[in-house]
Amino acid sequence: MKLWVQLTLILVLLELQNGFSQHVKRQKETPENRLRPGRKKVKVRYPKLKEKESGGKAQFILTQVLEKGRFQRLGDTLTLNPGKTLELRCKGTKIGWAYPSYLDTFNDSRLSIKQHEKFGQLILTSPSAADTGEYSCWVILCDGEECEKDPDRTSITYIYFTDKDELFVPSAIHFEIVYLRPDKPATVPCRVTTPKATVSLHREVPPEEIPADGSLISYHPTKGFILQEPSPEHGGTFYCKANSTTKTTPQISNKYQLLYVEVPSGPPFATIQASSSEVSGGEVFNITCTVLGEPEVEVNFNWRFPGQDQRPVSIQSSWRLIHRGVGYTTRISQSVMTVEDVETIDIGNYICTAKNSHGETSVATLVNSYD
Repeated sequence: MKLWVQLTLILVLLELQNGFSQHVKRQKETPENRLRPGRKKVKVRYPKLKEKESGGKAQFILTQVLEKGRFQRLGDTLTLNPGKTLELRCKGTKIGWAYPSYLDTFNDSRLSIKQHEKFGQLILTSPSAADTGEYSCWVILCDGEECEKDPDRTSITYIYFTDKDELFVPSAIHFEIVYLRPDKPATVPCRVTTPKATVSLHREVPPEEIPADGSLISYHPTKGFILQEPSPEHGGTFYCKANSTTKTTPQISNKYQLLYVEVPSGPPFATIQASSSEVSGGEVFNITCTVLGEPEVEVNFNWRFPGQDQRPVSIQSSWRLIHRGVGYTTRISQSVMTVEDVETIDIGNYICTAKNSHGETSVATLVNSYD
């Protein structure tokens, strides 16, 4: 009798244990957003990964349209053959685009950009090696009339249009000036149409190859040769040479004139000087406003003077590059005001304001009468 009771108790305990295990298993398998009696369905929201956390771009929204309606998501680079129409799409109801700038400069009719209901579209017909460059798109967010670029939904792809006869990306500029500054890297922009090309940098006089050590001088096929710490010794005429597996003869790029800049970046450094500080009635005098600055930075001049809007004056502006010392290049910009047949109203302060992209500077000189 005791044995029978013991067996019965063991069976009861096993059934209870099995039921408890099944109950726990059902609890684990029940998702958090499952419908339960008397409760609403709750949508689980996961936090959006930042670029560093996701291991790449936050959003991939740029695709290439292939044949038969197929799409290819684009990465950092893409290599294509020239001639075949390129169609890119970017998801979004309002899309901005960027592409090689010369397509805008020459108002190229081969380029077409349209905004559709759910995506932006870029079409480039008959692409060539010259179209090699960076193509990007981004979502534009608007709040009323104010719009801005969404950095989390931006895609950038560098596209090579590989042409076996054009190893270097063609340029309308056959002799380009590259300015060297001691405070930032400089780039010799001999870009190639295939990332597989082997490129070297050469000085014309004296003829020599400039070794790229990967540190102070490095090469990137989408940019060119990068000089991390330019110096006067890097000045001169240079060119690049490219070799590929499909051509036995190396190809030579355009020439580049490297000029070392003496004047640092900043607002204009202006001076003013009158041909005479004292004048008499009926005489002629002129005032020259001079700025020494960066070679490629344009300077605009503005004048204020005693007889303004009442007396006719002649103002002429000009600029030129000058060499100061060995290997140093500076842009000299000048504005010259000429006053003829002096009258009493012409006596007083002459103020010149020089302005560039970094700021403006005003200088003045006083013209007296010795009558």
